Amino acid sequence: MQASADEGGVRNEDGPSADLHPLLRAFDTQSGGIADLSTLERWRVAAQEADGLVRPAFRAQDSDLAADGLHYETRIAMRAVLATRERNPHDFFNALVWLRHARLKHALNARQVADIRRVGPKQRTRGQCALTHFDEAGAIVWLADPDLLPRWDAHDWPTLFGREREAWGPRIAVTVFGHALVEHVWNGHRLPVAKALVVEVPPAQLDAHGPLAHGLLRGWPTLEARIADAIAGGRVLADPQELRPLPLAGLPGWHVDARQATFLHEAPCFRPLRSGRRYPLPMRCV
Repeated sequence: MQASADEGGVRNEDGPSADLHPLLRAFDTQSGGIADLSTLERWRVAAQEADGLVRPAFRAQDSDLAADGLHYETRIAMRAVLATRERNPHDFFNALVWLRHARLKHALNARQVADIRRVGPKQRTRGQCALTHFDEAGAIVWLADPDLLPRWDAHDWPTLFGREREAWGPRIAVTVFGHALVEHVWNGHRLPVAKALVVEVPPAQLDAHGPLAHGLLRGWPTLEARIADAIAGGRVLADPQELRPLPLAGLPGWHVDARQATFLHEAPCFRPLRSGRRYPLPMRCV
């Protein structure tokens, strides 16, 4: 799953150059190019052998594949095949998420297919919108200190990312899940905003992961299995309003300007709370 490191940054013949950003390091993308389908297939087989979790096969998105007439999500569920464009950055990062977070991806797919059966392929439920937002731009925020939550509820970014800067890693951490977020960073965008699902966890369990550079946690398989069950059962991600914005540029070491006094006030990703907006309580895994 991991490509060779290049100290000069991420260089890709299919896209622009980018500094070796913390998120790209966390996603094993220190490569000289977007992997082709044969490489993704080798990684898929290796991942399945390592953890026993089945992933859909990565197959070229072409006319032969489309001849089955199946919806993208239905094909995953019925045929265990994922339509993937060759050397396409968006699809490449989607494949990496499947390799790393298979349980969550299967849960999203199961819910999508259930709603497609219920309302048809040309309509979208509120639940489908929530699932898609999380799939494309989602992050899981592991919250071990509930006292930080009111700051986030109020969009008090200078406190959450400034005065509480040292909390990121020991008391609150992020697992980036949305493949579009990774693609945006790979393309050089440094102010993406994640749609975050908050999960309250015991402080000792988060602390057991050790020091977390830039507040990023690559994954937490045991708790992700519980989140996947909640998604599959419709207990979370039933509505897009469950997801809250998290400007990732506030994470330690993410953006070169983050330590400037005005950055957390003026950068366009740090928006004020919209009038009347309220966020749900975290999912609890304590």
